[in-house]
Amino acid sequence: MNLIRRILVLSSLLVAGVAGAQAPGVSEREIVVGSIQDLSGPIALLGAPVRDGMLMRFEDANAAGGVHGRKLRLVVEDAGYDPKKGVLAAKKLIQRDRAFAFLADLGTPVVMATMPLIVDAGRPHLFPFSPHESTYAPRHPLKFQLFAPYQDYMDAATRHMVQTHGYRRTCLLYQDDDYGLEVMKGVEAGLAKLRQALAEKTSYKRGATDFSSQVARLRGAGCDFVVLATVVRETVAAVAEARRTGWNVDLLVTASGYSAQTHELGGKAVEGLYGVTVLPHPYEAGANAQLADWIRRYRARFGVAPNVWSVMGYGVADLFVKAADQAGRELTVERFTAALESLHTPRDFFGAPEYRFSRDDHLGNRQGRIAQIQDGRWVILTDYLK
Repeated sequence: MNLIRRILVLSSLLVAGVAGAQAPGVSEREIVVGSIQDLSGPIALLGAPVRDGMLMRFEDANAAGGVHGRKLRLVVEDAGYDPKKGVLAAKKLIQRDRAFAFLADLGTPVVMATMPLIVDAGRPHLFPFSPHESTYAPRHPLKFQLFAPYQDYMDAATRHMVQTHGYRRTCLLYQDDDYGLEVMKGVEAGLAKLRQALAEKTSYKRGATDFSSQVARLRGAGCDFVVLATVVRETVAAVAEARRTGWNVDLLVTASGYSAQTHELGGKAVEGLYGVTVLPHPYEAGANAQLADWIRRYRARFGVAPNVWSVMGYGVADLFVKAADQAGRELTVERFTAALESLHTPRDFFGAPEYRFSRDDHLGNRQGRIAQIQDGRWVILTDYLK
């Protein structure tokens, strides 16, 4: 009987221990959050400010006591915009760092390669910087997206530009991967609603620096409007090549090229470039009081001025903090995702749109805005397009 009693006691303790076990990455003192960024590759200009924005928000939360007494620890791995390196980074964050969730992974090629590993490991895949439909649809309990998908916002942006300016020959320069193909679908859908089709399209490989052949092909096709499915450096190179040859065609870049670095690197060559954005750039001149204070704190912390990618990094981290707080002290993946599904945030001092999730819809926003580079800075031209 004594032996049986001991077995029963040990069994009950084991069951209690399992039931009370914390989720991976969650201890009594901290919550570990993983992120895969580009800190050394062709879009490192985006990855570094995204990382810094997230880090600043987590530091703000930690300075205020953390989330239910737990400090937030951000572990960032550099994939260099390389899907193979991204897979290795995801495995490290899952197995060695035991990240509770993945936040703001950067780049469609990397996200497409790593997202299956992350959700198969039972980790929330949150707000990747890849507005690809598969990041939120079909609905998956662990997939949440914040950024309007390429297809939706490029459909609306293309229609707006063509209807406003009366273009007859719309063309496309696109990155030869999932990112470019998603943009193409949106552009083609928008044109189809106007009973038009792409007059010409041409692609480039990630990291390309010479766009002379692509620009010559589009110019030869008589394009009067060109959509750019490019990122910052490629945007500057393509626009500069067009202007160098005397071609002053109107160009519209996706949100992946909407950055202060675009006009800082491109100078006069990119004047007049249109872009799609969700957020205004955080320029210090004309900033409201809250934004001005945030810019000051960011500059003091990182030694550089913030840009729109810094703001987006801060914003996605803020949503994580809000959901983790709402989930309560007993933090589990199930409680966290349930909290996200009930989250609704109003417009803020950054100028962000409202974000709203539900049990049936894990996409927080579907709309973008049109901006243009005027006198060396991005100027917002429209409200959110439908």
